[in-house]
Amino acid sequence: MLHFRQPAGTSRGVYTERRIWLVTMSDGERTGVGECAPLPKLSCDDISDYESVLRRFCDIVQQTGQIPYDDLRDYPSMLFGLETAWLSLHATPHSQGGLPQLFDTPFSRGEEGIPINGLVWMGTFDEMRQRIEQKLEQGFRCIKLKIGAIDFDSELALLKQIRQRFGPLDVELRVDANGAFTPDEALYRLELLSQYALHSIEQPIRAGQWGMLSDLCRESPLPIALDEELIGVNDPEQKRQLLNIIRPRYIVLKPSLHGGMAGCREWIDIARSMQIGSWITSALESNVGLSAIAQFCSHVYGPAISRPQGLGTGQLFTDNIPMPLEIRNARLWISSHS
Repeated sequence: MLHFRQPAGTSRGVYTERRIWLVTMSDGERTGVGECAPLPKLSCDDISDYESVLRRFCDIVQQTGQIPYDDLRDYPSMLFGLETAWLSLHATPHSQGGLPQLFDTPFSRGEEGIPINGLVWMGTFDEMRQRIEQKLEQGFRCIKLKIGAIDFDSELALLKQIRQRFGPLDVELRVDANGAFTPDEALYRLELLSQYALHSIEQPIRAGQWGMLSDLCRESPLPIALDEELIGVNDPEQKRQLLNIIRPRYIVLKPSLHGGMAGCREWIDIARSMQIGSWITSALESNVGLSAIAQFCSHVYGPAISRPQGLGTGQLFTDNIPMPLEIRNARLWISSHS
């Protein structure tokens, strides 16, 4: 169990602790570790018998020497953990501060950092203003705000304050509504938000309303990114159908939620074929999962990533698993000094 330094608020509730499962694979000489971390009331594999199902899949891997990808499609957090453990077991020797090199990329070799956004959790007006100030002081020039929990006018006032100090060329602003808007109010609110030159808004209305979301994406003055909408859509043809109907500007991918690394790779390929952009974020994993997500990100998007990713979550917990990950100049790095 991991514990948050401060309560992490979203429009779905507040997290104070985080339960994870670590899986290990060994060939007798080397050992690989992966993290399985479903999000309560959000993951499609947030099930009551999670541990016994995970045990069954671990037994299959042990017996066959293979990951049963098709059987794991509907269990993305389990698939991600098993993929990570497998890659970790077969990784290049641990050259970067004891961190397994899952992919051969400049980031994995410690030569390049990945640009990340600064995440501002929901809170009172004063709390959010203080957190924004901290992120700006730390050098972040892409800020993501969780909105939808406090008074909407107060959230607009926060955005106005930032824009009075920093233009869109100075600071990129993203907001994440986590489905907080009703379909009736969504377009009006998007119009109000758009006056602050935002990069995008994630999931303005709750998932499952494809027709309404399609209309919103077509009419919105603000680019819309999908997140929760993608959860549980694990078949490649369904993925294509969803993106074809809704036509968002972006999709935001979390391997623990959206099909593991294999499933996210499918989403990225399908989105690219439709000129839909994407970026990757963590889903509040420990450093074990965060390291794997970051290395996967550097692999699928190639060197010199320009779009900030959502990988700045390693400092959220008081009792995180130590790993040589550090944030320098608003970039996530693998440190060779650890």
